Amino acid sequence: MKAIAVSFLFCLSVSFGQDRQPNVVVILTDDQGWGDLSLHGNTNLSTPNIDAMAKGGAQFDRFYVCPVCSPTRAEFLTGRYHPRSRVYSTSAGGERMDLDETTIADVFKAAGYATAAFGKWHNGMQYPYHPNGRGFDEFYGFCSGHWGDYFSPPLDHNGKIVRGEGFVIDDFTDKAMDFMEANQEKPFLVYLPYNTPHSPMQVPDRWWDKFKDKELAKRHFNSKNEKLGHTRAALAMGENIDWNVGRVLEKLDSLKLSEDTIVVYFCDNGPNGVRWNGRMKGRKGSTDEGGVRSPLFIRWPGKIMEGYVHKEPTSAIDLLPTLAGLAGVDAKTANTLDGLSVRNFLLGEPVFAWVKDRPIYSHWNNRVAVRKGDYLLDHQGQLFDLVKDPEQRMNVAAGFPDMAQTLTGLANDWKKDVLAGYRDDDRAFLVGHPDYRYTQIPARDGKAHGGIKRSNRFPNCSYFTNWKTTDDKVTWEVEVTHSANYQVEVHYSCPQESVGSTLSLTFGDSALTGRISEAHDPPVRGGENDRVTRAESYVKAFGVVNMGSIPLMKGSGTLTLQANDVVGEEVMDFRLLMLTRQD
Repeated sequence: MKAIAVSFLFCLSVSFGQDRQPNVVVILTDDQGWGDLSLHGNTNLSTPNIDAMAKGGAQFDRFYVCPVCSPTRAEFLTGRYHPRSRVYSTSAGGERMDLDETTIADVFKAAGYATAAFGKWHNGMQYPYHPNGRGFDEFYGFCSGHWGDYFSPPLDHNGKIVRGEGFVIDDFTDKAMDFMEANQEKPFLVYLPYNTPHSPMQVPDRWWDKFKDKELAKRHFNSKNEKLGHTRAALAMGENIDWNVGRVLEKLDSLKLSEDTIVVYFCDNGPNGVRWNGRMKGRKGSTDEGGVRSPLFIRWPGKIMEGYVHKEPTSAIDLLPTLAGLAGVDAKTANTLDGLSVRNFLLGEPVFAWVKDRPIYSHWNNRVAVRKGDYLLDHQGQLFDLVKDPEQRMNVAAGFPDMAQTLTGLANDWKKDVLAGYRDDDRAFLVGHPDYRYTQIPARDGKAHGGIKRSNRFPNCSYFTNWKTTDDKVTWEVEVTHSANYQVEVHYSCPQESVGSTLSLTFGDSALTGRISEAHDPPVRGGENDRVTRAESYVKAFGVVNMGSIPLMKGSGTLTLQANDVVGEEVMDFRLLMLTRQD
């Protein structure tokens, strides 16, 4: 275990004259840009609840996240730059945070908080990468990077697969409000990571009908590249988010918890399309302003100054120390934090140790940008004054050679310190744990052999198809962490003419054989709810065949699913293995 380190700006065991420590509710949206709020001047939509929350608390003018989803989540959860926890991808295992990381849920749980997450996790599926293994007592949502259908899809409830109830954002909000009500007598941390407006672009008619034919007054500065259908869908999804934020705030009011609750709102990256974003350069995936500048609003009535605007650059890594500091929670972690607390700013207290010009780094896909004070050094070595030139139009490196040299040196040092070897990943997918019954092994994490193909080039939420011969197989490199017998369920589909094919699952000296005894041939679904054509895989309502029980001994090796006999033209389409430890 690494030495315990604490951010030097923490003020611990702080009393605010209240009977209890404050609750914390963190709302994170997915692919919603800085410009997707009416507060920021977008007249295409109305977000009154989010706007009111911002005006009733603190607004952060220069708040930075990562260019894509899983890294931002990791930085919020750990208070550290995402390469330190080896988050280098958005799928197939690269989204997992190393297990020696301490999360914000670990910190608050140790302080006696009830902890829960509802929505898109995207930082690991198999326990203890699963939310239940990262400090969250309760989890309801999905662990993948995106989901194939937003209307009553299969979801994960504490490791077990269940059926969702209606539109997922509404559903996640319902479950979060139920948790808050059930735990109102003790402090709680609720993490509400919504999965919209990430594609597929799905939203209930109530919001879509307002936007489907709407003339848009605000357009991207390069409007010829803007896809209006996609923009309209994103705006409709944004208004649904705002409605749900309003429901959360109303629930706190009804429980008389508003003054005892810190509410946080931010986004995980820039917009997922070419649309109005305040003329900033870049979008999702970019380390330029448009790809990483996010809104951040923090409300705590009676404690955080109403209408306060924080001008200094801050980052997702700052949220763990800031929230711990506000709550008076001892934020002991296994690793040194990169983030700094802005607690004293928010409470109007003396600021005794703040580095105004500390650098903030943005990174993705071998591109590194550095922000320091008013300046940005982009991944190409160009220097911009973001106060005078927020659109990044004029490279001022020649006029400020000392600043350009300083930031270039910082970028190079950060690459050596943080990026060296972080994509070298020998972590197996974990199977079984003495503290957890369920292990999901999805097609997303598997490797196809022979003629088997993915349903889509994006692994998240994909399934395997074109399984035609006994030479075809799917493998996973796994580590069984607890010797036990495991019940094996295969989530599949196949037509009547393929009934009778037999399957084998092997690991080391253990083998299990099962037979597909029933046809299950549903059509692909999801597209009926799309507002614009998607890029991701469509999905199915997969059936389940119980193969029986297999003994798995602790150790590492290859888990292999293969057909022994093929009846008909194809064995099956395959989505998931569910392994349940037998007590």
